[in-house]
This record gives sequence, structure tokens and C-alpha cells, in this order.
Amino acid sequence: MSVITYRQALRDTLRAEMVRDENVLVIGEEIGVFEGSYKITEGLLKEFGPRRVKDTPIAEEGFVGAAIGAAMLGLRPVVELMTINFSLIAIDQIINHAAKIYGMFGGQTSVPLVIRTPGGGGQQLGATHSQNIELFYSFIPGLKVMAPSTPAEASSMLRAAIRDDDPVLFLENLGLYNSKGEVPDDYAEPKNDNVATIGRAAVTREGSDITLIGYSRMAMVAGQVAEKLADEGISVEVVDLRSLRPLDRQTFVDSVKKTGAAVICEDDWLTYGIGAEIAASIQEGAFDYLDAPVRRVAMAEVPMPYAKPLETAALPSVESITTAIKETLSAVGKRVG
Repeated sequence: MSVITYRQALRDTLRAEMVRDENVLVIGEEIGVFEGSYKITEGLLKEFGPRRVKDTPIAEEGFVGAAIGAAMLGLRPVVELMTINFSLIAIDQIINHAAKIYGMFGGQTSVPLVIRTPGGGGQQLGATHSQNIELFYSFIPGLKVMAPSTPAEASSMLRAAIRDDDPVLFLENLGLYNSKGEVPDDYAEPKNDNVATIGRAAVTREGSDITLIGYSRMAMVAGQVAEKLADEGISVEVVDLRSLRPLDRQTFVDSVKKTGAAVICEDDWLTYGIGAEIAASIQEGAFDYLDAPVRRVAMAEVPMPYAKPLETAALPSVESITTAIKETLSAVGKRVG
């Protein structure tokens, strides 16, 4: 096994897929000469040339639309949006075209398109550049929405997204780019077939007292919470959703049946958030097993502040999630420190 950053896992896997399949190309703002705002496309223009690495104008609706057309004609475009906030400019193309073409054309054509885009707060980028608006897209049938939390997941899930015949929104939280983790030594090989199953959650830590559910950055934070609470004698089972559409309800429902309690943590807003869907699914699938109401921990319901102390206070943290877990366990009479 090798230890690499989340950023490197994405870059090396993208390159490997371009070597493996000549129909894979990348499209986006400043991805060529500048090598991407976050350096995911570093070196690709030099290796593959301008035919397969397309710098675009600042016109998200236009180049996402062009990528949809290219996908319909047999190519496999990987679009890089500088931030998920800019996807709002292209939302008509994503929701009314990419997601619906297969169904509206009766399956005569597919749209094997990947839209890679970072999001999330914590980087002091202000309210309009720090949003987690994946809920918009997770709501839409016809799209697949993936949210890896580790370098290994980033690699296997990007590989799966590129090889899939449906449009995929691939979420990359800004707070994860420099995080490190183990990957197989051959993760960057073009012949690597370690392809994730889209729509499959993972129990990343076994536990018996309570289930903690998260995705993307919050799945990583959930692991930190579980490790901290283990030192206090509290056994937390962690479920990483990995995919928001399709959603693997069975995995987290089975976990809650085992533990009898659940806390959901998410980087988006609480009201109408991903966690609300998870909570409803638990109520439907594991109500008779619950010893306490499902708790949710999410971002404060405000536009993201710029000032660092306020930004930090607005985001869910190890401390706020730990408090929710202890309050939930106390409510059912389980001893907590």
C-alpha cells in the first residue's frame, strides 16, 4: 500500500483513465495551461495535447452543454467545474438535459459524462463560494451523485464514474484535497480494475452503541469522532454513504438495527438536507429498533461567513457531533463519560 493525498489520487486516476480509453477527455476553465485551480489536471495538457484537454471560456452553461453533446456522440468527457457554486450557471444543462436525455430518447442514446467539482466551507471563500448544494442534484432522477471521503475512494469511485454510461456529479470537498490515506500500489495503473460499485455505502468502523452516518468530509470527521469516543468507552459504528444517488439505504438501516441509535452529520444546511432523507429512511426501515430519536448535526442556517472564527463556528465539528452522540446515548440510559 502507498500513502498519498486525495488530490494525487484524483490526478493519477484521471490520467490512468485517459491512457486506458482514448475517448476520455477533460474540459473546463484553466485546466490546461494553468493545470487546474486545484492542480488535479497537472501535466495532462503536456501529455495528451489540446485535442483531449480543452480549456474553455468562463461559460459553464456553454461548455457543460458541449460536453453533453460530446457524450451523446460516444466520447467520455470529464468536466471540471472550478466550484460547485458555478454549477448554478449550468443547472439547466445538468438537470434538464444530461439527466433526462436517456429517458426522453427511449434509451437510444446515453450520456457518459462526469462533472467533477469541489465545494464546502472552511476555506474563507465567502458565502457564494462555500456552499454544499449537492442536494439540488441528488434530488434528480437520471443523475448519479458520488461523494468520496478518502484517497482510496476518490480513486476507485472516479474510475467507476468515468466508466459508467450515465451522467455523474462527482463531489470533492475542498477540505479533503490535502488529506492523506492508503491506496493500493497499482492504483494509478491504466489496467487497474478496482472499480467502486456506484450506490454502495460502506461501514468504515464497526461499533455497537450508536451509528454515525456521514459523507464526503463529514465521513472523515465521523471517523475522528469514533476514535475519540472509543477512548471514553463509547463504541461508534461509522457509515460512509459514498453515494447520494443512488442511495444505499439498506447499509445504514441495518447498522441502526444493530446499534439502536443514530446521529447524522452533514456539511450542508439542516433544513431539507441530505440528513433529512437519511432520517426518514431510518424511520421507515428501523423504527422498531430505535431507542431514541435520530439526531442530525449540520451547518448553521446562514450564508457562510467570511471571518474565520464565524466560519468555523458555522460548520459541524468533532465537538458538536460528540455532544449529539452523548446526548442521544444519555437519553436512553447508556452511560457516557
